[in-house]
Amino acid sequence: MSETGRELADPIEENRALHETESKIAIAGHPLHAMLVAFPIALTMSVLGADLLYWWSGDEFWARAAGWASFGAFMMGVVAGITGTIELLIVRGIRNRSASWTHFILAVMLLSLMGMNWAWRIGNHVEAVLPVGLILSLAAAVLTAITGWHGGKLVFDYQIGTKPSK
Repeated sequence: MSETGRELADPIEENRALHETESKIAIAGHPLHAMLVAFPIALTMSVLGADLLYWWSGDEFWARAAGWASFGAFMMGVVAGITGTIELLIVRGIRNRSASWTHFILAVMLLSLMGMNWAWRIGNHVEAVLPVGLILSLAAAVLTAITGWHGGKLVFDYQIGTKPSK
């Protein structure tokens, strides 16, 4: 109890809008953004893996594979980003949390980096790998981990995009 004899209020409990976190863009209750982000995450890590394999082996196949994976990572990142942005803007309980905006800003930075990585490789897949392509891939992989951690925190700590338990 406080000095005035009243208990301190929990701002989240008082603000019911923060409890409105269920996904509005879902198939059978499964949020599309959560399903789609697996693709750019896996493809971004694949770009780094293919770049490292090219550096190690010199086999042009890996440079070409990295180029296609960077294209896929960027395109699927755009699709996942569109669904995530719509969720952010239309679901009040998501929009009202600063952690959601942190994730959004990191994701936009990541998408920009993935687009740069892809553009760097267009028509120049072998020469693009060392050193710039590898540096871009490494930076994208690190930023993917940070962005993904923040996204996971939203889901696991705040239950963002999940159906509230009754």
